[in-house]
Amino acid sequence: MPVIEKKRTRDLPQINERIRFPKIRVIDSEGAQLGIMAPLEALRLAEEKELDLVLLSDKADPPVCRIMDYGKYKFEQEKKAREARKKQHTADVKEVKMRYKIEEHDYNVRVKQAERFLKDGDKVKATVMFRGREIQHSDLAETLLNRMATDLEPFGEIQQAPKKEGRNMMMLISPKK
Repeated sequence: MPVIEKKRTRDLPQINERIRFPKIRVIDSEGAQLGIMAPLEALRLAEEKELDLVLLSDKADPPVCRIMDYGKYKFEQEKKAREARKKQHTADVKEVKMRYKIEEHDYNVRVKQAERFLKDGDKVKATVMFRGREIQHSDLAETLLNRMATDLEPFGEIQQAPKKEGRNMMMLISPKK
């Protein structure tokens, strides 16, 4: 038999009869202050207007309540939260891979790619891969990464200087604020 959990009263929104304070400051639906009164009196005013009494701030002294349509208020709060989540952009790390013997046009394509990533607000990890004995030419790879850093200077700044990691040399560039 499944256990039915009761919702705790502190988890529920404090509206109407759930407001348990001796005195509250009341604001009407137009935003005008009605003063400090007992919750029952404020609830009577709200019911006359066919609205709800909603606790806005229990930290204030006395707590602040507003007479409003709770369903509409809840919808607006959820809408604001959705908009805030939509506007949040997490900076991803995009990688641009190449070899140290890269041709000029291929290099320019990688720079344009990295530029686009930086403009979108993402970090760029530029990686030069070595095969076989190519690892002996790590100085050429470092020169290539430094050249890329200067080409991308208007769009980003070096977060991590070129360094060797196994059979690769990598550098991290973050977008300018």
